[in-house]
Amino acid sequence: MFELDPVLLARIQFAFTISFHIIFPAFTIGIAGWLAVLEGLWLKTGNITYKEVYKFWVKIFAVCFGVGVVTGVVMSYQFGTNWSVFSDRVGNVIGPLLAYEVLTAFFLEASFLGIMLFGWNRVSDKMHFFSTCMVAFGTLVSSFWILAANSWMQTPQGFEIDANGILQPTNWMEIIFNPSFPYRLVHMVLAAYLTTAFTVGGVAAWYLWNKRHIPHARIMFGMAMIMAVFIAPIQLVVGDLHGLNTLEHQPAKVAAMEGIWETEKGADLRLIGFPDEQAEKNHYEIVIPDLASYILTHHWDGEVKGLKEWAKEDRPPVAIVFWSFRIMVGIGVAMILTGIIAAILFLRKRLFDTRWFQIWCMALTPAGFIALLAGWFVTEVGRQPYTAYGIIRTTESVSPVLGEHVALSLLAFIITYIVLFGASTYYILKLIGKGIDTKAEGFEEHSKIATPFKTPTEKEG
Repeated sequence: MFELDPVLLARIQFAFTISFHIIFPAFTIGIAGWLAVLEGLWLKTGNITYKEVYKFWVKIFAVCFGVGVVTGVVMSYQFGTNWSVFSDRVGNVIGPLLAYEVLTAFFLEASFLGIMLFGWNRVSDKMHFFSTCMVAFGTLVSSFWILAANSWMQTPQGFEIDANGILQPTNWMEIIFNPSFPYRLVHMVLAAYLTTAFTVGGVAAWYLWNKRHIPHARIMFGMAMIMAVFIAPIQLVVGDLHGLNTLEHQPAKVAAMEGIWETEKGADLRLIGFPDEQAEKNHYEIVIPDLASYILTHHWDGEVKGLKEWAKEDRPPVAIVFWSFRIMVGIGVAMILTGIIAAILFLRKRLFDTRWFQIWCMALTPAGFIALLAGWFVTEVGRQPYTAYGIIRTTESVSPVLGEHVALSLLAFIITYIVLFGASTYYILKLIGKGIDTKAEGFEEHSKIATPFKTPTEKEG
């Protein structure tokens, strides 16, 4: 009789739910900060276009925020249903960090979200702007605690193990500010901003292509390209620093990312290849000599440990990590290229009317989400076979449940999430298709106010 593996099913369920969940809070982190900038510019300049763009995107923000909260609650419950042994052993460390996220970030966001969404004409403009800023700040505080907890699972410290195998905190500063936390926090926040920028840029490019809401599209497109010009290269630098930190603390993950089996000095960079875990080699490699060593160690002849340094049971699944890393990096390069092209077009006064570039930006609309998911696959799959790296294995962490029960709950999640994702996506696309409400108060002044990001040769939309 066919047996269902509860460990495998529990991992699939957690991977499915976290993959679905992460795209919503990541988007709200970026869009909340952008909304605060938009409202600040409106208050400073009096340009009603900023307010109209704000009111358009705040509806999308509200949908994503709601779905993010609902799917986030599910994540917490799974620690008890599918990972009770893990919760029992590390709960004294992880539990307080998750509680701090609720007590600080969630309560802060909940306190001001109502004013942000429904406070127009009910509170002063400055109070409304303050509420928007507090919601944006709350998303960053939430990121702080969640990344602290997850980073601790990657690089655990600041605890001791008692006689019963339970982890007891000994230094909360070491737990929170563990070795990988600063790099992972900055990397994640920048990823959220880039995800939002390319989503906004893609929508703006669609409006420009169809010659709709031209003044609004210029604002959206121009601000999105500013992020591509400046933040995408910064993300490359942060990613490099993060990689050096990972090489120090999780070298097996780096070996899987690079597809390196034998320990090498002057390790080649595998641009492409097909890892074979049984044969312990890659098929059909395309390599650049010595470049992996230079990237990872900043020396052309630096030593990089290969996967064969670890027993097979101590290695992460190589193919998933290898390809996810290349998808993430490839999209990052495309974002940097987009910023370079945008800067050139701006200098040539062609940023808003270059048709092929609009198509390019529309194609990159989902790029941030794809890169975000690929990055999380690298992080979480690369941590295997551990839940808390080097402390407790995944096979030791799962609840004593039947595989059939996990399979049923997984099926229920898949059905529910497909409906939820389909409904929310349909509503967001409908909002985008309907367009920006230009009948709001003050629109009659719209054509009298100069719009930003406009070249002298362009006509008013």
